[in-house]
Amino acid sequence: MDYGMIGKIEKAKRYAQERNRFLFEAFTVKINGENNSHSVKFTDNQWQCDCDFFQTRNVCTHTMALEEVLKGMLPAVEPA
Repeated sequence: MDYGMIGKIEKAKRYAQERNRFLFEAFTVKINGENNSHSVKFTDNQWQCDCDFFQTRNVCTHTMALEEVLKGMLPAVEPA
């Protein structure tokens, strides 16, 4: 049995529970919506989404959903 790996697995589980350890800086996510799929990006503390609603308001269902999923793991988002 690899006791070193067991310790790493336990540490990983502890880290996963301590959400404040994570701070996302940039990523791209594909969200499968009810009608279409959309690409959402987070870069330089800014959201981008390819949906029409976001283009006029700089916020949309897709970005708000990701903010909820990642609550506490994103830096403060600067206004666009």
